[in-house]
Amino acid sequence: MKKIGILFGKESSFPYALIERINAKKIPNIVAEVVTVDKVAQGDPTEYAVIIDRISQDVPFYRAYLKNAAICGTAVINNPFWWSADEKFFNNALALKIGVPVPNTVVLPSKNRPDDTSEMSFRNLKHPLSWDAIFEYIGFPAYMKPHSGGGWKNVYKLHSKEEFFEKYAETGQLVMMLQSEVQFDEYFRCYCLGGNRVHIMQYEPRNPHEARYVRDGAPVSKELLAKVEDYTLKLNRALGYDFNTVEFGVQNGIPYAIDFCNPAPDADLASVGADNFEWVVENAAIMAIERAKIHREGQNNLTWGTFVKNGIAGYAPNIPTPVWSNVSREVREIADVPKPIMPSLTPHISRAMPTTNGNSGVTQTVNTITTTTVESKTVEKALVQPKEGITNAVIKTVEPKESVVNIVVQAKGTVTLKDDLKKIEGIGPKIEELLNTAGIINFSQLSNTPQHRLQEILDAAGNRFAMHDPTSWTLQANLANQGDWNALKQLQSQLIGGKSK
Repeated sequence: MKKIGILFGKESSFPYALIERINAKKIPNIVAEVVTVDKVAQGDPTEYAVIIDRISQDVPFYRAYLKNAAICGTAVINNPFWWSADEKFFNNALALKIGVPVPNTVVLPSKNRPDDTSEMSFRNLKHPLSWDAIFEYIGFPAYMKPHSGGGWKNVYKLHSKEEFFEKYAETGQLVMMLQSEVQFDEYFRCYCLGGNRVHIMQYEPRNPHEARYVRDGAPVSKELLAKVEDYTLKLNRALGYDFNTVEFGVQNGIPYAIDFCNPAPDADLASVGADNFEWVVENAAIMAIERAKIHREGQNNLTWGTFVKNGIAGYAPNIPTPVWSNVSREVREIADVPKPIMPSLTPHISRAMPTTNGNSGVTQTVNTITTTTVESKTVEKALVQPKEGITNAVIKTVEPKESVVNIVVQAKGTVTLKDDLKKIEGIGPKIEELLNTAGIINFSQLSNTPQHRLQEILDAAGNRFAMHDPTSWTLQANLANQGDWNALKQLQSQLIGGKSK
């Protein structure tokens, strides 16, 4: 039996509704309950396959408990290690790197020195700061708020530098951000669950808390909603949050991300309203069940964002994904090269493979490759669809060193490689053809396609296809793209036609 636990504090409506919803689905060998914490010993696993964390931001003991649970194999939602490291100023910097608009923002040193520090501790800090340059960059009106934390605490709207210095003096040891005002005419708060489910809500942050979620708001253009959804997915995939909200203020048609570090977002029935509450309960239940199904006992079951994964792989967040992420699974499996590495701007991957003689193998262009051998391991012919502009694309072995040789894939130009999408439960030859026609030809592309877009493709093909449910396809494709075939097989054993049994 796999248990899904909910860890929470003062809130009541969402946790109990979520437990009830999960259990009402009667999924074999999966049950949800309130987490009970007793003795916490180092390295001891919990009884939970999945824990949804709603309170550790306020209770450090729970955060320590969750990190211990995670290292023993529990899938904690959200990742407690990343949540501990993350803060709002970094969020803004990352948003810029992935192409999401944010208001001009600076981070400020705390007005009062932290405990146990002295003037000597700040010898690297210029004094005074270049206040005129800061005010010119930000402008007024402006907002000042903590660089970490939430709940609309210690937030100031400022109209002049005199007012700034007056309020800054009140902030004590808090590290603050100063941010340009977005003079919005539309505002949205968006749930994002599982990195692929987005629910956009019209929102008015200037209203009292209980009246901020707008009911029966004015119509919004499809183009704007699509852009908001796209930015929401980009941010959460980069950050690696399973459960988060993103807020956007729209100025001159541009949605600016205002606040997107909310890993325990408001989900109370009284504030979000019945319709939004129903969406978040249902989709949180689906997400938790999916994570329980693919849970691997004793292994790392956490979600890590592309910022961290790309950092481990060795390339910057604003650089396009290396070609290896789209190399066909046949090549990846045989070559045993699951991760991309990208020093500088040259797309390539590298993974050490054992060899007895350190031979350097042979080199061929990708679109005519036949075989590259490293001690009886052979890279088979890739399924390649080269586009115009390819100047060079090769698979080669390099850097023989101490009986290890690295297999490297390099490409200049654009190469798109095709996967067998029929490996996804629920996708047959005809649906694969529909997806290919729509430009979705590999697992990477499928895993990043929003649910509504998949449904649009099916609906446009007629009733015969509209009846299919693509809900699980992105999750399946993500596992396939990572080469995690055991987890995919485990998930698919719970599906019929792509839907839960």
